[in-house]
Amino acid sequence: MLPWHQYVLGLIFIVAGVFHFQKPKLYKRVIPPYLPSPSTLVIVSGLTEMIAGFLLLNTETQVYGAWGIIIQLILFIPVHIYMLQNEKASMKLPKWVLILRLPLQFALIYWASLYI
Repeated sequence: MLPWHQYVLGLIFIVAGVFHFQKPKLYKRVIPPYLPSPSTLVIVSGLTEMIAGFLLLNTETQVYGAWGIIIQLILFIPVHIYMLQNEKASMKLPKWVLILRLPLQFALIYWASLYI
């Protein structure tokens, strides 16, 4: 049986991935303009978040899920920086929340690394 916190992390990523399909315009707005095909990136990132979350929920595949989550969190850092730099992409979140999201990425990376 997996520890409860592993289920929590897996479910966070599954739910986050689902939101990419429920609110695609929101996610397209936060993609930096130098990245191609925002619509495709929203779909792919949503799918990969869900897949990594599900993989994390199985003892036989948890290492793959953890690495998938870590890689995504690293790849999403430019999005968080772009949200800090661009008011339209900031989703009207307070600046302190946007700043806090960056160290949160590293905390989530550490959390995912516990299952490798």
